[in-house]
Amino acid sequence: MEPVQKTASRGRPPTITRERIAQAGIDMGLLNITFVGLAAEMGVSHMALYKHVPSLKALKTLVAEAIFLRWEAPAISSEDGIELKEYLERFVGALRDLVTAHPGLTPYLLRRSASTSHISDKIMAHQQQVADVYGLSQDQARRLLSTVAFHCIAVADALYPWESEEARQADEAEVEAEFSQGMNALIVGALMMLKQDQ
Repeated sequence: MEPVQKTASRGRPPTITRERIAQAGIDMGLLNITFVGLAAEMGVSHMALYKHVPSLKALKTLVAEAIFLRWEAPAISSEDGIELKEYLERFVGALRDLVTAHPGLTPYLLRRSASTSHISDKIMAHQQQVADVYGLSQDQARRLLSTVAFHCIAVADALYPWESEEARQADEAEVEAEFSQGMNALIVGALMMLKQDQ
C-alpha cells in the first residue's frame, strides 16, 4: 500500500494583517527580523508581505510600535498615595524589563527619527497622567519622565544583553545593584531639579 500523499490545500491563503505581522515580528525578535523570515513565520510569501509593509525599516517600526503600545506603565492613581519617587522607581523597573525583553527596541524609544506618532502619543498621555496625579505641569512631568526614561532605557540597553548564561550568572547581581543605585541617584537628582523649578 502506497503512503497517502498530501495535496496542497486549496482555499484562501492566510490573511495578512498588521496585528499578525506585529505578533510574528515580536515572536521573532526585532534583531532577527527579515522579510523572508517573517513571511515564512506567517506562512505567506515575502512578496505578499511587501504589499502590506513597504520596507524592512517600516516592518521593524511596525513591530517596535506594537511592542510599546502593548506595554503598560505602572498603574498610577491619586488614591494610591504612592510618593512620586516610589512611582519613578516602579517606572524605571518596568522600562528596564521592557528593554531587556525586547532587544532592538531602544532606538524607537529614544530617537525621534525612529519613533512613531503612536509611540509619542502614548508617552505624552503617560506624562499627562503623572502631571495630574502629582500636581505637576505638563512640562515638568515631561522633563522629569523624559530624563529618567532616557537614561534608564540607554543604561538597560547597554548593561543587560548577556553574551552567555555564564556571564549573566556571574554579573547579574553586580549589574543590578549598579543599575538600581544609578537610577536612584538619577531620580533623586531629577526630583531636586523639579523642586528648584517650582
